Amino acid sequence: MPADLPSLADFLAEPIAKRALLACLMIGFANGFVSAFVVLRKSALKVGTLSHALLPGIALSVLMVGLSQWSALAGALFAALLVGLGSIFLSRTSRLDQDTSMGILYTTAFAGGYLILTQLNVRQKLDEWLFGSIVGMADSDMWIAFGISAIAVLTLTALQRPLLIYLFEPNIAASLGVPVRFLNYATFGITILVLISSLQAVGCILSVGLMVAPAATVYLLTNNARALFWGGGLIGAFGSAAAFFLSYPLGWSVSASIIVVLGGLFLLAYIFSPRYGLFSKRGRV
Repeated sequence: MPADLPSLADFLAEPIAKRALLACLMIGFANGFVSAFVVLRKSALKVGTLSHALLPGIALSVLMVGLSQWSALAGALFAALLVGLGSIFLSRTSRLDQDTSMGILYTTAFAGGYLILTQLNVRQKLDEWLFGSIVGMADSDMWIAFGISAIAVLTLTALQRPLLIYLFEPNIAASLGVPVRFLNYATFGITILVLISSLQAVGCILSVGLMVAPAATVYLLTNNARALFWGGGLIGAFGSAAAFFLSYPLGWSVSASIIVVLGGLFLLAYIFSPRYGLFSKRGRV
């Protein structure tokens, strides 16, 4: 710990520290919960594309209405919806598949955002948008994150049974009357909202790690698909809180520490998982 820093106990007594720790638990759990859908859907690359699409939306909103927390969030939401839901729409109304559609929309948006950013004097905020600043979260950020997290967890819990049928057997799900198209749009919409809620915490670049690593870790430990949701949520919350306590004495960025800790937990599961670990019999098959 650097000599000029107060002790961890003194730091935890500060409101900013309590707010950051609560944000770690809340955002970590919500992202971990949603990561089950990402892992089962095999859409980690899509989420990575969406997370990078947030920055052009922020740039456009700053250009149009100026720099504020609400304008940044609104711009990020618009860009993610445009790329995410727009790619679904294009794939359903043309010969293109969703990956191709998303690639076109994402690169076009990112290139346009880059051109806008070169004209704006917002470099001081750029690092926060790219890599996050969970310690700097304001009360409004917390309420936004809480609302989105609650909606995401409750919605996915309510839709869990038809969602699992849709993920594993989409043709059977359609024959059973499961609203496949609605689930497709709804789950991608929830994914986008959770990415937005994580923007202030871990930024555009690191958010994909928070939304993939928790359930990927659980996936190496169990065959129970339902366990991926709650297990992913618990690992996301635990890993984020552990990173918070680890980062302060070491002087590390909390946002980067969260991804490092979650990556470390994944590595441990990859090596030592009794069923699918590197040294297990099934893991060597």
